[in-house]
Amino acid sequence: MKWSEFFTSSVGKKFVMAFTGLFLISFLIVHVGINACVFADMYEDSDNGEMFNKAAHFMGSSYVIRLMEIGLFAGILLHIVQGYLLEVQNRARRKQGYAVNMGSQGSAWYKKSMGLLGTLILLFLIIHIAHFWVPSRITYEETLSQASYNGREMHDVFSKMADVFSQPVWVLLYLLGCFSLAWHLLHGFQSSFRTVGVHNKKWLGVVHSAGVAFSIIVPLIFALMPLSFYFGWVTTTTK
Repeated sequence: MKWSEFFTSSVGKKFVMAFTGLFLISFLIVHVGINACVFADMYEDSDNGEMFNKAAHFMGSSYVIRLMEIGLFAGILLHIVQGYLLEVQNRARRKQGYAVNMGSQGSAWYKKSMGLLGTLILLFLIIHIAHFWVPSRITYEETLSQASYNGREMHDVFSKMADVFSQPVWVLLYLLGCFSLAWHLLHGFQSSFRTVGVHNKKWLGVVHSAGVAFSIIVPLIFALMPLSFYFGWVTTTTK
């Protein structure tokens, strides 16, 4: 089988989904770590977003990171396209959704709804990019204020987050996005490792436990960010 035929086959599409999925999982680890810097304000009254803004400044000013962003967007796009191609292909063959267990009517709901969950995550991603990535990379002169730390000027993304998450509608939409991400990961995490060849029972148990923990902890941290701003647990003023 030629490489072109492999990547257009059902098995090839699943391998692409698995590898891009694992790549995006590694991105989530970095992203949640950077974003968790907003919680420094809860432990240091005078922080006022300093730690987060410095982390965001590093991510936005490093040429290496900017180049990696291109790979990230390519990975996201490829994951989405292959996911929808698999969804259409499997529906046509089995009249059921992507990743439904063979002939099993008792499969978990999230396994049967990867397409729906993926669509919700895509909509959430578009909103997230419009709120934060575009202002910090493209329209910052019109949309972001500046913060100064030890004489260094940088974008005040922390204040932007506080502004966005002061509005209930955005908080609710972000919580829905985090919920969709959690359910998507519950199946996607384990499925990716199975697809790339992890079939040993011992390792499958480890992957299952790690997948459940990851699917709960990471979306929960993301969800705590809008909640923390909305309820005033972190603020842009000294407490």
